[in-house]
Amino acid sequence: MIAGWRAAAQAGNIEVRHASIQEDGDVLKRIDEMEFVDTPLHIAAAAGHTDFVMEMMNLKPSFAKKLNQRGFSSLHLALHNGHKEMVLRLLEMEKDLVRVKGKEGYTPLHYVIKEGNIDLLAKFLEDCPKCIFDVTIQNQTAFHTAVENNRVDALHTLCRMLEKTYYCEDVVNWKDRDGNTALHRAAANNHPQMLKLLLECKADKNVTNQAGLTALDITLAKVNNGESINILRVCSFPGVSTLGKLWQAIVNILTKGSAELFQDMDSISSEDRNALLVILGLLLTATYQAILSPPGGVWRGEGSDSPVWQVGAPTSTLITRNLVGKSVLGPIEFLVFYVTIWAVFIGAFFLTLGLLKPFPRDFRVLYRYY
Repeated sequence: MIAGWRAAAQAGNIEVRHASIQEDGDVLKRIDEMEFVDTPLHIAAAAGHTDFVMEMMNLKPSFAKKLNQRGFSSLHLALHNGHKEMVLRLLEMEKDLVRVKGKEGYTPLHYVIKEGNIDLLAKFLEDCPKCIFDVTIQNQTAFHTAVENNRVDALHTLCRMLEKTYYCEDVVNWKDRDGNTALHRAAANNHPQMLKLLLECKADKNVTNQAGLTALDITLAKVNNGESINILRVCSFPGVSTLGKLWQAIVNILTKGSAELFQDMDSISSEDRNALLVILGLLLTATYQAILSPPGGVWRGEGSDSPVWQVGAPTSTLITRNLVGKSVLGPIEFLVFYVTIWAVFIGAFFLTLGLLKPFPRDFRVLYRYY
């Protein structure tokens, strides 16, 4: 029966598949119990039968994360055989398939970098930003893969899409099993253009590997590396003040928090979404009204130069013209109140935007990276 399924997958024959299920309802379960196997999904993905693959994803989605005997998932096979449409359809059904590790720990992200498929690289990073954290068995990131395979276009895309994220500096300075960053690898390959891209993407040229060498040390040990040496020696960034560093740290914390908050926004049920929108609507209304009418109101009086007596407190208060129209609260109390209310208002506003569905996709991508 399993052989019949494989033949149906190879031919993309949906009718034969349904007939097999009618004869043996547990056939897919038995295939799924095998640790490493070419499932019908793998076979159909390699053969390019998109409809068969989509139907199989509906029947047995667990097949998508299984590896065959050669260490490949169905998405790996679709990429290897150039079935771009199928890759996009699989990605629509489950974005985390980009993070499935195959042979030697290579994910589909590493594969598209090796092949120089820039369109799919950008798509993977856009749909599954966390895939950038996946490393191979040699502890190499996507940056290492781009440098080692001499993919300048892929490295440029990685830098462009990650340079303004809070985790860019951590990823670009990630060390492999030998302690080498992507900058070390670019220096060893004598690739000036890659060195420039990495340095512009917050690569630290002072990081040392397990041998105690910086990227400049590696470059100096080789011949005909004049341009690379100049880039590493000349490159410097303007000093940042302590206040500037503190502000950057605050921005990074807020960015990280917002990314964690918004990443699972689409998975919220309709009931919870509606309840949250009601609560946020009340918060927006209350805070907006509080901004317009602070506690205690404002000093009242006429617009003349003569003093005005404010009556209603335990003792009458003399108000001069320069106090009329200003908040009754003291300057410090008013500042604390105003900043707090504004923070709540802005937070509720952006949470409301995130909860609205459907929501402009480009804005979510922009918000995520900026």
